[in-house]
Amino acid sequence: MEQMMRDFFLFLSKNKTLTKLAKKYGLRFGASRFVAGETIEQAVDVIKELNRKGLAVTIDYLGEFVDNEQEANEMANHSIEAIQAIGREKLNSQLSLKMTSMGLDISDDLVMKNMRRILDEAKKYGVFVTIDMEDYSRCQKTLDIFKQLKKEYDNVGTVLQAYLYRTEKDIEDLKDYRPNLRLVKGAYKESPEVAFPNKKDVDENFKKIIKMHLLNGNYTAVATHDDAIIEYTKQLVKEHNIPNDQFEFQMLYGIRPERQEQLAKEGYTMRVYVPYGTDWYGYFMRRLAERPANVAFVLKGMLKK
Repeated sequence: MEQMMRDFFLFLSKNKTLTKLAKKYGLRFGASRFVAGETIEQAVDVIKELNRKGLAVTIDYLGEFVDNEQEANEMANHSIEAIQAIGREKLNSQLSLKMTSMGLDISDDLVMKNMRRILDEAKKYGVFVTIDMEDYSRCQKTLDIFKQLKKEYDNVGTVLQAYLYRTEKDIEDLKDYRPNLRLVKGAYKESPEVAFPNKKDVDENFKKIIKMHLLNGNYTAVATHDDAIIEYTKQLVKEHNIPNDQFEFQMLYGIRPERQEQLAKEGYTMRVYVPYGTDWYGYFMRRLAERPANVAFVLKGMLKK
């Protein structure tokens, strides 16, 4: 049943008609739990509150299905606006973005032009930028772009997904770039030809790549809500005397906020992924797919209205 629900919501996440309707009608039906508003001003208010609680942030202007140059340039402008807000408001925040929103599916020249614009602006304000990983079909191209940008900029990192068979090899391949990587389980529906179909295997591979990347001496963001993975990481760094400034934990805005604050109080860097914008639908559907408890929360909120 859980897998059926996951597949259903992942299917809905790719529906362009529903995406357009969601943009039109705004943040309703519980999405505001996971999305920090539609404007940068609303997002800044959320980030300030999280910072007051001792939590670091990475902010992401949501966007999917970008298929023309004008929209890709507008998405890049939103990222630059977010960087400037971080600098102006002196927020403890980084920036996250997706290559498809920068023009990945349109042309290499366009995505590189937009990424250089963003990274140049981020460099001015000392803001770190993480390139989010998307589905398997875009994985290699995303990593190729990251490698090129990493030769030019120090303030850029990317994401690797534990459910892909290839990730262990990617960790090894990227090692010499001294990358700052966010390691995640993965949230897209992938074929068993390219991804572990069973949760147990994904969890084991997640532990394996966390250990590999940390022991390579590179900065590691462990993005998980899973207590078993969190405890594994704590024991690993203790066992190998890895300093706290070489890793951090990351969680999504609206999910397990009490646990987030607890980790921060324990002295760990705890970074919250804070999305905002009008194009929230696909992101919201993937959050519902990840945890049945999220669906129950949303239904409860709808019935209260």
